[in-house]
Amino acid sequence: MRLNPKIRLIPFTFFLLPLLVLGSILMSCGQNSAEEANIIRIGEFGSLTGPTATFGQSTAKGVDMALEKINQSGGVLGKQLKLFREDDQGKPEESITAVTKLINKDRVVAVLGQVASSNTIAAAPVAQQNRIPLVTPASTNPKVTEIGDYIFRICFIDPFQGAVMAKFAYNSLGLRKIAILRDVKSDYSMGLANFFTQNFEALGGTIVANESYSAGDKDFGAQLTTIRAVKPEGVFVPGYYTEVGLIARQANTLGLNAVLLGGDGWDSAKLWEIGGTALNGSYYSNHYSAEDPNPIIQAFVEEFRAKYKEEPDAMSALGYDAAMILADAIGRAGNTGADNIKAALATTREYQGITGNISLDEHRNALKSAVVLEFNDGVARYKETVNP
Repeated sequence: MRLNPKIRLIPFTFFLLPLLVLGSILMSCGQNSAEEANIIRIGEFGSLTGPTATFGQSTAKGVDMALEKINQSGGVLGKQLKLFREDDQGKPEESITAVTKLINKDRVVAVLGQVASSNTIAAAPVAQQNRIPLVTPASTNPKVTEIGDYIFRICFIDPFQGAVMAKFAYNSLGLRKIAILRDVKSDYSMGLANFFTQNFEALGGTIVANESYSAGDKDFGAQLTTIRAVKPEGVFVPGYYTEVGLIARQANTLGLNAVLLGGDGWDSAKLWEIGGTALNGSYYSNHYSAEDPNPIIQAFVEEFRAKYKEEPDAMSALGYDAAMILADAIGRAGNTGADNIKAALATTREYQGITGNISLDEHRNALKSAVVLEFNDGVARYKETVNP
C-alpha cells in the first residue's frame, strides 16, 4: 500500500524526547526528595563584608567547624545539617532581607546570627512573626530577647558586661574619674555605656565627661580634646574595633594620659592593626580567652588553628557554641518542628561550651562568666574572670 504523499511520518524521536525529559525530571525530583529527607536546613546571617566584616567571618568559621564536626559524627536525628548563609554587610536593613530569605525561600527550621545587636534587633521580628527560632551568638543588648519567645542568645548581656568593667575599673585598677565616648548609632554601644555608668557611679566613681561619635567617623579630635581637658583616669569606649583603633591612636597623639576600657566589640585582630601600640595597657571584657588552660578550650583552640591557621577569637568560639547548642536542642526536640526546637532551646541548662558553662534563664539569656583581657604588644592577655 502506498502512503498518501500528503501524510508525513512523525520521527520516533518526536515521541522519545518528551519521555526522556519527563524521566529526567522525575529522577531529579526523586533525588531532590531523597536529599531533602536526609537534611535539616539551618540558616545563618552575618556581616561577611562591610565595616564589621571580621565579626561575621569569625563567627562563620566557628559555625562551619561545629557543623562539620556534627555531620561527621552522624548528624542530628540521623540527618545532616545543611547551612544556608546570608551576608547582611553589617547593615540592619540587610539583616531583615537576609532573615526573610532564609525563612521564606530556603525554608530553614532555625536561624543563627547576628553579632551586632542593632542588626539582630532589626531582623529578630521577622523570625518571631514566622515562629522560627533565632539564636544569636553575640548580641548583648537586652532588647534582643525582649522581641519575643522565639529569640535566644548564648552570650551574656550588657547589664552584666557593664557591671564587670565598672567593678574592674573601680576595684582592680583603682580608677575614680572616667570619661565615656560612645557610638550614638549603635544600640550595643549606647546600652553598654549606660550600664557601665550606672554601676561605676553606684560604686562611688564619677563620670567626668560623656562624649559621642557615629559609626564610620574618622576624626575624634574634638571629643578627645574635650575629654583631655577634664583629666580623666580612664576612658570607657564601648564601640566596635573599626572606630576604637582610631580613637586609641588619636588619643595617644593628643597626649591623653588615661587608661582605655571597652567591651567585647573590641575583639578583632584588626583592632591592633588599626590602633597599634596606642592600645598597650588598655582593657576590655570578653566571652573567653584562648589562654584559658581548660582542656575543652585548648582542644578547641588546637583544632581551630589546624583548620584555619589562625587563633580563634571570641566570635569564632561563640559561633561554635551557638551551632552546637542549636544542634543539641534539635536532638532533644526529637524532630524539626519549630515549636519543639524552641521548647528545647528554652530548657538548655549547664551546657559546657567553649565560652563557658551556659544555662538559659527564663528570658532566654545566657547566665555565664566574663573575662577581662589586657592588650600588650598586640596580644590580648588574660587578666581575670568575673562570674555572674
